[in-house]
Order: sequence, then C-alpha cells, then structure tokens
Amino acid sequence: MKVYGLTGGIGSGKTTVARMLRERGAEIIDADQVARSVVQPGSVGLSRIIDTFGAEYLDASGALDRKKLGEMVFSDEGARKKLEAITHPLIALETARLLDELRARGVAIVVYEAALLVQNGTYRGLDGLINVEAKSGVRQGRVQARDGLDDTHALQRIASQGGNAERLAAADWTLENDGSLEALATEVDLLWGRLHSGPPLGKPSGGGR
Repeated sequence: MKVYGLTGGIGSGKTTVARMLRERGAEIIDADQVARSVVQPGSVGLSRIIDTFGAEYLDASGALDRKKLGEMVFSDEGARKKLEAITHPLIALETARLLDELRARGVAIVVYEAALLVQNGTYRGLDGLINVEAKSGVRQGRVQARDGLDDTHALQRIASQGGNAERLAAADWTLENDGSLEALATEVDLLWGRLHSGPPLGKPSGGGR
C-alpha cells in the first residue's frame, strides 16, 4: 500500500483535489475529519482542550465550539501551539488505526489530506507529497466565501500555516489551482498515473513539469 500526503495552504483547493483523487480510486484520509473525531463530546481530546482553554469553548450542546476556538487560536500563536500539542498526538494515533484498517483491506493507494504535513514533518514518513498551490488573493477569496470571514480573520488563517516555500521544496508534485476545475482535473489525471509508479527520483518536480 502506498500512502501519499496531500497538502496546501488554506483555500488552495486541496479538498477539491482529494475529491478528484477519490473519484479516480484513491482512499482518502482527511485530517480535518480525524481532528473532529478526536474532540467529540466525551473524548479525551475535548476534556484536555477544556482543561486548557476553559468551558467557554463549549457550545450549548456540550460540543466543542470550533468557530470560537478557531478565532482565538488563529490570532494567538501560543494558544495554537497548545492546541496542536493536545490534538496532534491523538490525530496521529487515529490516523495509524485507519491506515491499519485500509492495509488489511488490501487498498493500493491512500491519500492523507492535511494542511500541516510539511510544518510538522509528517510528510517524511510517507511515500510522496502532493502540494496544491494558488495565488494568495485567490486563496483569500475562497476562504472568505467558504467561512464567512472578514479580511483580517481570513489573512490570519492563511498566515498561520506558514509560507509556500517550504511546501514547494518538500513536494514531489505541485498542482497549480488558480484556474478552472477542468484545468485542475487535467493535472489530477496526470498525477494519478504517476502515483502508481511512485515519486520521481532526485529533485522533486511539479505535476505539470
């Protein structure tokens, strides 16, 4: 079983790429979905978050108020690091469990979609890294349209994930997603063929290069 990372800054379109890869036969593990699962009501993760940040980050139903917590941690680097110290080990354990299940099923290609694969070094343990890029203005517009954020909060979220240079340097394939869905699908088709043969040897190269 080959396990490839899929990353990109917020608003780059990595979730769209994940959907296209699923349509072509890949199994997808979405780190955001895993992150939600480890902070469900009654979980160790939620208990640790509330112990650290306070019960004001619960909503009326007793679930984590993700929007309120997100607004706080994306404007406070120290708080964000505390949150990551709680959630990242739990996410890693749950991801390992999911991979074991897929391996037992005989799955050929798994794509692990996560924004911080490069920043946290996780990509080094994978069979290759796919990076999705888009211009900053395009990303900001997508984030604001999707999450209903103002300029300040959208830019804070983009900045919190670091620059593009690290992702570009680490990636085995980079897909450009400033254009149409049709253009992106063409890049994904080319990428899908390459995933079956493994990452290129030597210096990483982009999907269309």
